[in-house]
Amino acid sequence: MSLVRLAGLLARSEDSSRWRLVAEFLEEYRWEPPATRLALLEREPPAVGDERWDVFLAALAEHLAARDGRGAPLWVESRSLRRFWFPFNTRAARVDALVHAPAAFRRRGVYVAAQELEVA
Repeated sequence: MSLVRLAGLLARSEDSSRWRLVAEFLEEYRWEPPATRLALLEREPPAVGDERWDVFLAALAEHLAARDGRGAPLWVESRSLRRFWFPFNTRAARVDALVHAPAAFRRRGVYVAAQELEVA
């Protein structure tokens, strides 16, 4: 599954099921050979209809590319939030995200702990 496909699925989904879709994307991404992973991130996904999720996808693309030792796709540079977003918005989750959010997410104002991306 590419980020373009994930964006399409997110656009048609309720908030309650969006993390399940992200989890499915991450699982499929992990099983792809490293040589083909970049192709899943390169094309800019269409807008989801929620700026927070659009920025999340940019942060995710940069984060995954960096983990594979590659530069981020060029399209990610245009996406960032003006106000911080904590997708998991409990007191404990906010503290954890402030401390452990990957750089690609912090830079864009999305605060999600790295472990949430591993569990997802």
